[in-house]
Formats: sequence, C-alpha cells, structure tokens
Amino acid sequence: MELRQLEHFVTVADERHFTRAAELLHISQSGLSASIRALEIELGTSLFIRSTRRVELTAAGQALLADALRTLASASAAQNAVAAVRGLMRGRLTVGAEPCLGSVDLPAELARFRTANQGVEVRLRQVGSVELIEGVASGTTDVALVVVTGDTPPGVRLHRLSSQKMVVLCHPDHPVASLTEVDLETLRAEPLVGFQAGWGAHMLARRAFAAAGFEYRAALEVNDVHPLLELVGYNLGVAIVPTSFAQKRPDDLVAVPLPASVPEWTVAVAVADEPSPAASAFLEQLLEDVAAARTGAEVLGAADDRVGTAA
Repeated sequence: MELRQLEHFVTVADERHFTRAAELLHISQSGLSASIRALEIELGTSLFIRSTRRVELTAAGQALLADALRTLASASAAQNAVAAVRGLMRGRLTVGAEPCLGSVDLPAELARFRTANQGVEVRLRQVGSVELIEGVASGTTDVALVVVTGDTPPGVRLHRLSSQKMVVLCHPDHPVASLTEVDLETLRAEPLVGFQAGWGAHMLARRAFAAAGFEYRAALEVNDVHPLLELVGYNLGVAIVPTSFAQKRPDDLVAVPLPASVPEWTVAVAVADEPSPAASAFLEQLLEDVAAARTGAEVLGAADDRVGTAA
C-alpha cells in the first residue's frame, strides 16, 4: 500500500466521483481507477459502490477512510517538519472557520500569511464549529476558528480569543421586545429562528434549553447570519444569538438579555497538540494580531475616558 494510493482513495471518497477526483489529482480517470482497483485487490475487498452518477463508500471504505486521513496527515507533517529544519516553510495549511465569529479579520490574516509563506498552499473551509473541531482532531483541518460549545476532543488545544453574552433578537412589535430580561421558559412556546446543528449558536442554545429541562428546536433553520436577521426582521420568530449579531441591525431589531445561566459565546482557535510548522506559524500570527488589536482598543478606550473626564 502506497501513500499515493491512499491519496487517490481519499480524493474519490471526498468527491464521490471518479472524474472530478481525477481532475483534482491531475491524472487520467483510467489511471485513477487502476490505482483504486489495485488497492482493493491488496485489501481483498471493495472500497466503493460504483454507479453511473456517483460512488459511495462501502463499510470497508468507511473503515479505511479515517486511518487513511491520519496516515496522510502524518506523512505530510513529517515532510513539513524536515523542511522546517532546513529553514523552509512548505506544504498545505487548511484553515477552518465558522462564519461571522468576529475577533479576527480572517481574510486579512490569510493574505498576510500567504504573502510571508508563499511555499504554503492555503485552503479555507467554512462549516459549523463542531465539524471544525472534529476536523482538527482527525487531521483534516490544521487551524480552526470556532465557538467553544462543550468538551474538547483528545489531541486538540483551544486558545480562547474573546467572549460575549447571548441575547434574544426580536422584532420591535414582538411581546418579548418589551422585557428587560427573557427566561428560557418564555421562549419555549415561541417560534425560533436558528442555525443548523453543529453551529455555535445552535449548540449553546441547545445546552441552555437542556439545562432548563426542555428541548431546543428551531422552526426556521439557516446557515448564515444574514437570512437569520431577515427572518427575525419579518417577525417570523425570535433568535438566540451573540451580542455582535444583534449589533448588525441595531435600528430595526431589539436585543433582550438572557439569564446569566445561559453559556457565553466564546471564540477560540483550535489546533492539534502537535501542530505542523505552518499551523504553528499561523497560530502565532493570529495570537499576536489579536493581542495587538486588544491593546490598541484598551489604549483608545483609556484616551476616550480621559477626554470625557476633561470635558
């Protein structure tokens, strides 16, 4: 069994399509099929169920996938470690992020890193925090910007960046808008607008509802903050979101505080216990920039306080 064969297998598993996988790997489809067939013969079992439109993993293929991902990640880490000793930064950096986290200007960070490390291929994936942390644990994601939603898997370290309160966001005409604080029992009967399972706000709301003794269930589910704001704006339901989301529509939506028992929205950077040289460099850059921005904000706030006192 060769690393090349495992790479071919993982790419087909990701794409669920031999033609697309062959294009990504820059080999012929017949060459890819021959490579997969040789791997299946060596293992003595079929890895894919083939159809005219797509392919699916067999039970054996699903069993192989996790170990194949770990093996390829380990091989890449070894190559990158040797390159780092030689003073080179090379390889691939896969960054994951749940959208609209705040705390970090991710496009600017990626641009800065790629300019300084042109030998590193940078990839970005945006999904929910639960899937991202699992990706760091499995080695498919190097660095992830996530919401802390619960226990951290073995092999993953979190570097916390910021925290903020969760609030209920509603239309000004909604009865909740007149409250100084809304408890979860009140929200139990309300139509909820929320994110899909695995996203930070969904997981925090589910934890809070479970602690209160009932199930969290959103009537309207989205995968981006802007349609959530639109749905709330049409008074189709209320949403449990971090304060920063509410600040995107301060003129036409109302944010109502929640009890202190509701978990806070905490943003963190997730990396493996033993990150690659590229991941370590990107993490160091992120933490430095976040610390500098925090210091700058504190200095600006102190200056504003002095001006206010003088006035």
